Amino acid sequence: MSDLSVYLKSTPYFDFDEASVRAFADAVVDSSAIDPVEIATALYLAVRDDIRYNPYSFDKDAKSMSASWVLEHKSTYCVPKAVLLGAVARYKRIPSRLGLADVRNHVASPQFVEMLGTNVFAMHGYIELFLEGKWVKATPAFNAELCEIMGVAPLEFNGREDSIFHEFTDDGRKHMEYLKDYGTFDDVPYDFFVQSIKEAYPHMDAFIEEYGVGKSLEQDMAALKS
Repeated sequence: MSDLSVYLKSTPYFDFDEASVRAFADAVVDSSAIDPVEIATALYLAVRDDIRYNPYSFDKDAKSMSASWVLEHKSTYCVPKAVLLGAVARYKRIPSRLGLADVRNHVASPQFVEMLGTNVFAMHGYIELFLEGKWVKATPAFNAELCEIMGVAPLEFNGREDSIFHEFTDDGRKHMEYLKDYGTFDDVPYDFFVQSIKEAYPHMDAFIEEYGVGKSLEQDMAALKS
């Protein structure tokens, strides 16, 4: 196996040198834990459910994609959530790398789809963790409470098998379709990410400013059920 040291570094995004990131990880996994798989699964659940998923929170400020920023705000979208999981994993000596892909969300909020102009979510983020000699995918995006509202099962992660979005909902409807995978990165490819978002949604800045402030996906989905 090639050198994994690059996947263990603290960076401005995977910033586990920040006290808040270390404190979060230590609160989830105490010093007596030694099994990397158990550590990874515990960190996954904490990031999945303690940080609420909200795509309306998208911000082009590079700082908003760092693990410490996520812990300060407690609500963000898939890429920063994946970065947070990667950062706390690195702090616990588990190599991590960021993956990016385009996905089609068949049960997306109609309000958010209208804002984007499509149900294709460009630059979806997940994390890969190196466990038991191989890379496994983990997707901590949707918190359990949101999943209940959406009618989909929360994604579980056992540290040994890939955890990616379900193809169908609990009642058989199409859920998530993976369209294009951009590969993995040892750090956030910020310029590539932002340029790709601009190309996919050239109108999004104006829509977020006009319609997105103060909104959440949970509010959207709850409104559909009321």
